[in-house]
Order: sequence, then structure tokens, then C-alpha cells
Amino acid sequence: MFDFRQLRYFVAVAEELSFTRAALRLHLSQPPLSQQIQSLEQDLGVRLLERTKRHVALTEPGRVFLEQARQILAKADEARSQVTAAAAGYSGQLRLAYTVSVSFHPALPQALLRYGQIAPNVRLKLSEMYTEPQFAALLAGEIDVGFVRDEPLHAQDARRLRLSVIDREPLLLALPAGHPLAGRSSLRLAEVADDAFVSQPRELAATLYDRLVKLATRAGFQPTIAQHAQQINGLLALVAAGLGLALVPASMRTVRLAGVSYVPLEDSDAYLLLAVACRADDPAPALQQFLSTVAETAVAAGL
Repeated sequence: MFDFRQLRYFVAVAEELSFTRAALRLHLSQPPLSQQIQSLEQDLGVRLLERTKRHVALTEPGRVFLEQARQILAKADEARSQVTAAAAGYSGQLRLAYTVSVSFHPALPQALLRYGQIAPNVRLKLSEMYTEPQFAALLAGEIDVGFVRDEPLHAQDARRLRLSVIDREPLLLALPAGHPLAGRSSLRLAEVADDAFVSQPRELAATLYDRLVKLATRAGFQPTIAQHAQQINGLLALVAAGLGLALVPASMRTVRLAGVSYVPLEDSDAYLLLAVACRADDPAPALQQFLSTVAETAVAAGL
């Protein structure tokens, strides 16, 4: 059976219509080139070239085979390029999840933009997902990487996962614009101990809910939760309606909603983790390229 080398030799001779010029093009001496063409013709059982001492021409089977040989070589080159790109992390598929709050942080859109420029042939499959479900999905092999807001609760899960911290994002208090403390440059949580709060249900968003309870407990009170909203951006509508205060990450400031004022907190630990999580033993090139891109994006953004 003929091989790719013979196909390349034949294409060179067919395009040059000269064994001498084809040999120069291939950086090969003429006798082995002639031998390979003869071997190819014997294997196919047809004459591909009519040749004399002064003239080389394609036969009709030769013209048909030239077109096929070009297609085969082009496909081989394409396969080689795709394999090389996949090995370098520039093609393939990446299943990525993120919490809703992360969509307001610049790390996510900037990393996706940069990655799309570096690896445009990687198929991205994006999903909104809370932090704890992301850990479960990673361990089950349902996603490849996630932007999370906390560390795994269980030590055995932490050992199987790899977390790269991007940011410790400050937490703000979202207050109704008419609140007496709305114009402050900062405040301590103890100053609003008597106010009602709005939050997401703990079963959906345990990270932010637990951080509110922890900070409040440290400030000497238990927060009163007056209303719940499914999504973090929905909390702001409740704040604007005067139904309570909300603890939100600083990037939520980009949501300019009439009737809402944001005030930074002075309390220690008033921050929310932002990290990228993946399986510790996942060597996928597309994933590794994405992790590198996220790290470079974080450095460029000064995080």
C-alpha cells in the first residue's frame, strides 16, 4: 500500500512535470524519486506518468490520482494541525460553570475574552451554578472548571480538587437610599444590628448566607431575614423597596439601581472568596490553557 511519502513525491513530479525539478524541490536525488514513483505505479497497477528523456506528462489515471493525492495530503495536514492544537490546549471542549455573582466580577468576562482570542477553536459550554453544586459536578465529571465563592466543605473533596484563588472580594452593605447610614463612607455591621436583612435561601447560596451569619455573630447579633430572593441581583430590588439590607460583593456596585446605596464594611473577614476550581488530576490541555489564561488575566487586572 502506498504511503504519504510516495504521495508527496508523486504530487511534486505531477506539478513540476519534471523529475529533475521535483527532486530539487524535495531535496532528493533523482534515482530514489524515480524508484518511488515506479513503486507507486506498481502498487496501483496503472501508469500515472508518461515519460521520455525530455518529456513528462500525466496520464488520465494520473490526473485523477493527482486530485485524490492532494486531498489525502491536505486531510493529513489538517489532522496533524488539529492534534497539535488539541495537545497545546487550543482546541477541544471546556465545560465551565460560574455563580451568578461572578458574572459581575471583571475576572470572568476578561478571562473568557482573553481565552477566546488565544484558543478560538475550543468549544465553551457555560453554565450558571452555585458553588456547592459546582464541587459536586466537578467530582462527577460533569464540568471541567468552575468559578466558585468558597472552599469545599469536606476534606476528602478538597484533596480531589484544585483551587486557585483569584480575589478576596470586599463585601458591601446594600441599603435603601433613604436609610440614615446610606451616605456613610463605611460602617461596621454592628451599626445595623436592629435592621432586617434580605438574602438568598441558604439551600441555594450557602456561602454568602453563612458569611452574613458569621459576620453578624461576630458583631454580637443574629440577623433577621425578612425576605428571600433566588438570585443575588434580585436582592437589590428588595433593598430598593425598603424590605431590608443585603450583603453583596463589591462588584455588584456595577448594578446601578435607583433607590440602592452601597457602603463598604469595616469588619474583618468582610470579603468573599473568588477562586477557580477543577479536578486535581485533570491533565486536559484545554483546561490547563484556560487556567493559565485566568492567572494571566488576574495579574493583568492587579487582582
